[in-house]
Amino acid sequence: MDDLLRQLYQDRTSDKHTLGILFTEKRRNDDANTDYFDVVLLVILDESKPNWEIKHYEYTGYKVAMHLVNTTQLHDWLLNSSNRRVVDWLVNGRLLYDRNEYMKGFRKQMMEFPYEERQIKIGVEFSKLIRRFKDGKALFYEGHYLDSYNQIVHALHHLARLSVIEHGFYPEVTVWQQVKKIEPEIHKLYSELVTGAESIEKRLELLIIANEFELMTKTKMGSAHLIDLMQSKQTPWTIQELKEQLQIHDYSLDLSILVEYLVQKGYIDVVKEETKGKSIYHRQYVPSRSLI
Repeated sequence: MDDLLRQLYQDRTSDKHTLGILFTEKRRNDDANTDYFDVVLLVILDESKPNWEIKHYEYTGYKVAMHLVNTTQLHDWLLNSSNRRVVDWLVNGRLLYDRNEYMKGFRKQMMEFPYEERQIKIGVEFSKLIRRFKDGKALFYEGHYLDSYNQIVHALHHLARLSVIEHGFYPEVTVWQQVKKIEPEIHKLYSELVTGAESIEKRLELLIIANEFELMTKTKMGSAHLIDLMQSKQTPWTIQELKEQLQIHDYSLDLSILVEYLVQKGYIDVVKEETKGKSIYHRQYVPSRSLI
């Protein structure tokens, strides 16, 4: 196995575009963290190379997956939490190659979790939390309990991830293990929804009330990045201007519902601008004066 791995990654170490190589081995036979491969090689490349390539190999019964990922794609995954396995590979993978200690610095930065990056991730998770919770609540009141259950479970996942990030950690694949230590009350909400003895309707009813409270307690923190951005200019913002400034797909995807939620909660004020149409106005946004 070691001979195979050396053959696979040795050429990569002489490539000037290779910044680091990490090795992750499956922990058990059904380990989905490695996509059921025996080994994953994560090759970090500079931004001049394609975003993401995958290669599969087999050698005397061993299966190896090689992921070649450039730094732009890597940062996108970390900001959007859209490839959680990568966090595990980066944190727990064995370092096979490190050009000019790039990976050492990268891992150090991950552990320190810079404030600006943390604020962006909090904003992303908070916007997803609102989307899932509001969709789940609407489905509940329409009597679609199983669909509501699905949305509320997702909302609790985002609430859990928000809690982990708030405490300065990257949410890993085992996010509920992390939350159990950090905020056991959120873990309890999840347990009650999934394993509670009451009817699904009763469990959802109780969870919606509890989730509403958790949303209120997290609103100031969850909206901080967006409010800071809005305070960076004196004139009102259109929704398109905010979307272009955020430049993060998963953030901008739920931007409209996030902004409207913050309008309802008094964090953002609406400014109306006349259009050519009679009694029709452009809707623009400014941070609430009460926050200044």
